[in-house]
Amino acid sequence: MDIALEVLGLIVIGFVAGSINTIAGGGSLLTLPILIFLGLPPSVANGTNRIAILFQNIFTTAGFKSKGIITFPFSIYVGISALVGSLIGSQIAVDIKGETFNKILAMIMVIIVFYMVFKPKNTIGNIIERTSGKHLWLSIILFFFVGIYGGFIQAGVGFIILLVLSSVNNLSLVKSNAVKVTVVLIYIIGSVLVFAYNNKIDWQMGLTLAIGNAAGGWFASRWSVNKGDQLVRKFLIVMVIILAIKLWFY
Repeated sequence: MDIALEVLGLIVIGFVAGSINTIAGGGSLLTLPILIFLGLPPSVANGTNRIAILFQNIFTTAGFKSKGIITFPFSIYVGISALVGSLIGSQIAVDIKGETFNKILAMIMVIIVFYMVFKPKNTIGNIIERTSGKHLWLSIILFFFVGIYGGFIQAGVGFIILLVLSSVNNLSLVKSNAVKVTVVLIYIIGSVLVFAYNNKIDWQMGLTLAIGNAAGGWFASRWSVNKGDQLVRKFLIVMVIILAIKLWFY
């Protein structure tokens, strides 16, 4: 493939994936097949994709902050827990393929769809955010396992994070997205270090893809805040259905 065309294609795909990752999740299920198609072994594609995710979430976190969506210190607490888990998951991912896990993830996606569709609407009594006390500690524990999954495969981790934050911490989808990108930014650093140490990253492709991911993340973070929860919810449900079908049958 022509180098200029490959670079342009990676940037465009990165932009789309960065937007998808920011509004809902699952962008890695677009970028990973592309990286493999371009000749990278699956384990190297898995590691290379982390570079794009890292830069995407730097810009996305800044985008949410510019719109006044502040998630500290809660996102730091759960992010550190996820970081520890990601070191374990990334080390496993270096040598183990995740084909069987794809079907498990597809089932998780379906569960999330049902949860998002049939979740009772908030009333005056249950709209209060729960980010302290027992709910904080429960989140810290859960995000350790989220980190293991994110370190292992990354694709679809956004859906799991949104489910935890909406059900355990009662956060709005917009604020959940802001927490999500900060958490991923924290744990992806550890994941990148593990893949880099094991020489599982193509830096040229990763940095090229990162240009698109970062631009898509910045755009989508600011746009989604303006559009609010209903837009995020609809987009999330559509993406979950598409990705579940892809994971199960392909």
